[in-house]
Amino acid sequence: MPLNFGPNPDEDIKEVLMDAAKLQVRCQELGADISRDFEGKTPLIVGVLNGAMVFMADLLRCIKIPVEIDSIAVSSYGKRSSSGDLKFRKDVTDDVKGKHVIFVEDIVDTGKTLKAVGELFKDRGAASISICTLLDKKARRAVEGLSLTYIGFDCPDEFVVGYGIDYAERYRNLPYVAALKPSVYE
Repeated sequence: MPLNFGPNPDEDIKEVLMDAAKLQVRCQELGADISRDFEGKTPLIVGVLNGAMVFMADLLRCIKIPVEIDSIAVSSYGKRSSSGDLKFRKDVTDDVKGKHVIFVEDIVDTGKTLKAVGELFKDRGAASISICTLLDKKARRAVEGLSLTYIGFDCPDEFVVGYGIDYAERYRNLPYVAALKPSVYE
């Protein structure tokens, strides 16, 4: 993919899809949902690095119950159609046996890696697995049976950046989610 970056990241944006105010309102709503659903429990919130960092930080401040936090950095590879083998660059620090795990993701598209991670954590003995994603890009889904418990927004079939989501490690720091101009990546 070409790297046709402009000198100012805002100039590479085709259209802002979710502004900062809309993102904050949705984080408050998701935080309230998680707080209600896990009342009396202490879920383990696991951010999927690096994209989920910004969303997870805002989401955590909206959850009103005790939580534990950790993160993973993982990719899948291999030729199996439902999921590849997992390669962890960073795994959770503690045992997840008996814990209510909530994965926090920036965007779910094919779902292959997240489905495989969820299955692995079930095998490790997690009491429950939930997924909270900022964006659900259903047009790219390549697996069946992936249950997204908390969805921020449906994502159009666009190349999106901002609010933690990158293209070639750029644009993560934008305070909004936006469609990138095709001229940047084509």
